[in-house]
Amino acid sequence: MIVQVPIGKVITLKQLLMLVGAAALVFAGPALAKPGHGHGNPHGNVQGYGIGGCPPGLAKKAMPCLPPGQAKKIYGVGERLPMGVFNPYGYNHIPVDIRTRYALTSQGTYYYGDGYLYRVDPRTMLVQQAIAALLYR
Repeated sequence: MIVQVPIGKVITLKQLLMLVGAAALVFAGPALAKPGHGHGNPHGNVQGYGIGGCPPGLAKKAMPCLPPGQAKKIYGVGERLPMGVFNPYGYNHIPVDIRTRYALTSQGTYYYGDGYLYRVDPRTMLVQQAIAALLYR
């Protein structure tokens, strides 16, 4: 900022500090504005962003609005797998090497989702075994 001072006029330190303070308030105004009340992206207003306020990529996941890294951590052995969250996976679709390595039986009930194969109790839906596996149908 350039300040023009008439020749012969002296600016005191107090006047200079007042001028700098006023300039700081003028330039800090936009920084103090509420999100979404200016031009550009409405960072503070998440309603209407994707489905239910989720980014479009997360809204399409098996568990909407939950990043894949967190979805994988949710269901461990002894935890209940909610109905409809993951897809049922037939025993014959599981590769033979995985069936052998983890001693999977044809009587088991299996679900697959987010890179994990779950063996669950069909009556209680409690996870009995969780196997990290990338499977394709």
